[in-house]
Order: sequence, then C-alpha cells, then structure tokens
Amino acid sequence: MLEVSGINVSFGQHRALNDAALAASRGEIVVILGANGAGKSSLLKAIAGLVECGPGKQVTLDGQDLSSLPPHRIVESGLALVPEGRGVFGELTVAENLMLGANPERARSVEAEQREKVLTLFPRLGERLKQVVRTMSGGEQQMVAIGRALMSNPEMLLLDEPSLGLSPLLVKELFAAIGRIRETGMGLLMVEQNARESLRIADRGYVIANGKVSGSRSAVELQSDDSVRRAYLGGLA
Repeated sequence: MLEVSGINVSFGQHRALNDAALAASRGEIVVILGANGAGKSSLLKAIAGLVECGPGKQVTLDGQDLSSLPPHRIVESGLALVPEGRGVFGELTVAENLMLGANPERARSVEAEQREKVLTLFPRLGERLKQVVRTMSGGEQQMVAIGRALMSNPEMLLLDEPSLGLSPLLVKELFAAIGRIRETGMGLLMVEQNARESLRIADRGYVIANGKVSGSRSAVELQSDDSVRRAYLGGLA
C-alpha cells in the first residue's frame, strides 16, 4: 500500500501543494482530478522524488519509508512513474526502451517475464520491437512509456495524463489496458484530465484544488457529485 502525507511544494512564492495526503492499495485504480495548474503533476513528482518538498513529507510503500530516498532508489523500492509527455527515448527502438526499463536490480531477474507481460498487454509493441520510437504514433509511444515503467517490476504505478493528445479510440484502448494492469494486482495512481473515462475504470478518487487534496471518495460517488460533474464531467446532463 502507498501512503502519502505532508506533501508541501512551493515554486517561488507560489504554494503548489499544501499538506497533501492520499493512499492507494494494490489491485485498485485511484484517480486524482483537478483543474490545470491545481498541483496534480507536482504531487506525483513529489511522491517519485522528482521535486523538492518542504518539511513533513511522508511516503511509504508497503511500510517502507521512501520519504528521503533519491528517485532511482524509489524505483528500486517498487514505485514507477510514467510522466506527462511520455519521456520515451525517441532515438532508440521499442526493444531498447523496454530493456532500459529493466535496469533496476529488482527487475533484472524477471526481465523476460516482465517483457512477456508487456507484450501481452500491448501486442502492437511486439510487432514493432525494432521500430525507432520517434517514428511511432502518440498512442504507440504511450504504450512504450507504460511498458518501460512496467519493466521495472513495480508494485505501484503512477500515471501522469496517460491519455493526453490521444484519439478517442486510442483512449479507450489505453484505459482498457490500464484496467488489465489492475487485474494483475498492481496498484495504480493516476492523474487524468479525461475524468469521464478515468472514473469509469477507477475504484476511488481524490479532487485537488488550490493545492489541497480532498478526502477519498469512491468513483461512483464522484460521478454522482454535482460539483464534480459540473467541473469535470461536462455538466449535469
């Protein structure tokens, strides 16, 4: 289980996150909803050790304290982030990107097994292992990014805007794959602007506004909340 509390992040005089807290368990999808600039990406980066936090940060995964670890040690502990914008190695092939994902020590002994799982999840990648990633479509590059993160053999996967820039058809395909990842028992914490599609597959969610994170509610409760529907689901129709 991932447990996070006391996340305070500032950029100059701007307080992006104020004492943010949340939790996510294995085998569930937890979505974070919020407007642009609300602090969603900063929260994921803070959990992954990629932005500096103020005093009080507490991040634990299955009881292991990750609060002060550098990013590469956080990955070794079982937490992987798929950043907004994918962050793939565009000049390398699909196979090379996946191989780099298996670099953490925790992943090396299960590299072949993880690769098989990734190619089962995304059959299109199996057809294009030798293709240079920069020549692929946005949806295919997102598959590479998620596949590379899965190669690290994580217990918890953080996804930052996975559907950004994708066609409606590819969005449905991607969210179906995310649902299948949950079925393996992995936990997923996801920031996603497409609230309608993300709540369809999520178990729980949080809303972040003005740097503060609301208490956890079920996806069903969030879908039926009038304020959430007005803000993120296109009104009350």
